[in-house]
Amino acid sequence: MLPGNPPDALCRQTRRHFFSRCGLGLGGIALASMLGKSPLRAAAAAAAPLANPLAPKPPQFAPKAKNVIFLFMAGGPSQLELFDYKPKLLELNGQPVPESLIAGKRFAFMDSSHGTKLLGTRREFKRHGRSGAWVSDLFPHTARIVDDISIVKSCQATLFNHAPAKLFMNTGSGQFGRPSMGSWVNYGLGSECQDLPGFVVLQSGPRGPRGGAVNWGSGFLPTTYQGVPLRGGGDPILNLSNPAGITTERQRQTVDAIRDLNLKRAVATGDAEIQTRIAAYEMACRMQASAPDLIDLSKESEATLNLYGVEKSTPSFGRNCLLARRLVERGVRFVQLYHTNWDSHGGPGENLQGDFEKVCREVDQGQAALVQDLKDRGLLKDTLVVWGGEFGRTPMGENRDTTGRNHHIDAFTMWFAGGGTKAGVTIGETDELGFNAVADPFHVHDIHATLLHALGIEHTNLTFRFQGRDFRLTDVHGHVLHKLFA
Repeated sequence: MLPGNPPDALCRQTRRHFFSRCGLGLGGIALASMLGKSPLRAAAAAAAPLANPLAPKPPQFAPKAKNVIFLFMAGGPSQLELFDYKPKLLELNGQPVPESLIAGKRFAFMDSSHGTKLLGTRREFKRHGRSGAWVSDLFPHTARIVDDISIVKSCQATLFNHAPAKLFMNTGSGQFGRPSMGSWVNYGLGSECQDLPGFVVLQSGPRGPRGGAVNWGSGFLPTTYQGVPLRGGGDPILNLSNPAGITTERQRQTVDAIRDLNLKRAVATGDAEIQTRIAAYEMACRMQASAPDLIDLSKESEATLNLYGVEKSTPSFGRNCLLARRLVERGVRFVQLYHTNWDSHGGPGENLQGDFEKVCREVDQGQAALVQDLKDRGLLKDTLVVWGGEFGRTPMGENRDTTGRNHHIDAFTMWFAGGGTKAGVTIGETDELGFNAVADPFHVHDIHATLLHALGIEHTNLTFRFQGRDFRLTDVHGHVLHKLFA
């Protein structure tokens, strides 16, 4: 037990015990004495850089990318209205679904055994760019960057309801309590930015994603690796500004006192989570300057703002895309943008016509501008941009007030840009109705393995021991899609 003395009077044995844990040797103790500081204060100052859990760490092999921006379309965008053009499906519109396709299949909101008919798209598709990639009229801006992206049409998932499927795409498991991919990346590599969190989350749309914060949580990893949501207006983080009447000096005294108490507790318990708590207080202090600077777009040119289609102070997906570029410029390792609502069953708010057109307009210009802007600034080569949702939509119609599409896990489309990926290619293929992936199936576990590979991490070697076993993002699965890389 730690004696009940004030921090400056800790016994010699306890000090040695603490210094050894912090990596502070005799030289650090001598320096503390020379500077006239208390050993605990000196330990905090000297040990923090050594013990900083977000300090940059070397990759396991030469990386293709240094940062990730994941554009998450929450709700499951319909690939059949955007990228996966199926003339045969249009020809067979209204016909019964072949029994061979749906036998034994389960869907979230419809019975596969009877009454289900094929649904052709109403959208106009054209080939674009030198690559000749198919893109519908819903994504005119994205169509202009097809020669800079890799479109993968053969993605597959396991879970067909929103909350567990989002968890699965983000954590590799449909169960609560697993670390998100952004947390795993920061655990494995740390962050180049010391004034902002290593994993930042930005949200737009009518509501947050189903499942909420567990999608960017750290699970059983130390909480320093969890995603930190930044708000689109006002203070980037609630309670970041000092209350009225609290000066900078008073705040520093408060943080120092809390740090000393935390250090005393760290000596008594050896709890690594206390170092996370200390680092969080220090990060919050630094963010009082860095976060407002991040969201201040006053220095961005009118040409840049027009490229993204944003106003300086109006929250939007496009503005979040611009903030994502600013975050990776500052060295933030993992940035994730969530935009809702892509659920298109038919009916009020989920119509495949007006409602789907609206959500496409909300993201189209911003996502295309992000890729173009990163490319123009020389950042795309080091930044992996990922676009997609938790699953896709069925080739069959779902009849509600209007016709929509149900959740589909057997084939959906994602696209990738930068970070060493090939530009202007389409990978994978689905059958003539868009039901099954028939070439280069790319499961969620494979997506995670491939993302880690781009960052110089062998996915089977990134593990954390918890409750007696080694866990990893890809569980016991995952293969790298080498075709994706140049």
